[in-house]
Amino acid sequence: MTDDAAKIAALNDRARRSFMDCRVVVTQGIQMLGEDATAQILSAVQSFDAFTADNDPYGEHDFGKITYAGKDVFWKWDYCDLDFSMHSPDPTDTTVTARVLTIMLAEEY
Repeated sequence: MTDDAAKIAALNDRARRSFMDCRVVVTQGIQMLGEDATAQILSAVQSFDAFTADNDPYGEHDFGKITYAGKDVFWKWDYCDLDFSMHSPDPTDTTVTARVLTIMLAEEY
């Protein structure tokens, strides 16, 4: 793992676990499952820690998959500039990066 990957992973993990210093987008498919299901899915995403070389080849903790009630749920990070108009120039730098966590049904990907 590179130093940048380790920094990105730490920033991603901190934001994902707390839902602070980021935007969280929950897709319509997740919302259609109902409030209780959505709350359980959000909690599962926050507690996810099953990263392996197979599912996290770059070591950035930027994508995950959980299963809820037989449905595959994906979550993924995007790194935008502070205006949300393009990609961040440096995802390791919180002064120029807005993190966006999207949580979706696999079928919405």
